[in-house]
Amino acid sequence: MDHHRACLRLGDDEVGVLRLLAEGETVVVVARRLGMSERTVRRKARSACDKVGCETTIEAIVWAVRHELF
Repeated sequence: MDHHRACLRLGDDEVGVLRLLAEGETVVVVARRLGMSERTVRRKARSACDKVGCETTIEAIVWAVRHELF
């Protein structure tokens, strides 16, 4: 999948979760700040990974930073 199409497929929640995780926040803190459950935070991170073709959340965060999503 090309960069532009992958960026368009990531939802605001997915980008928000990745951004906060990249800032070093824990899943618990991300959940509180975004008003969602810890399970939802984990699902959003996994969904972002799947959409951009990454195996881990760290890889998805690196991908997002390289593509200037935050």
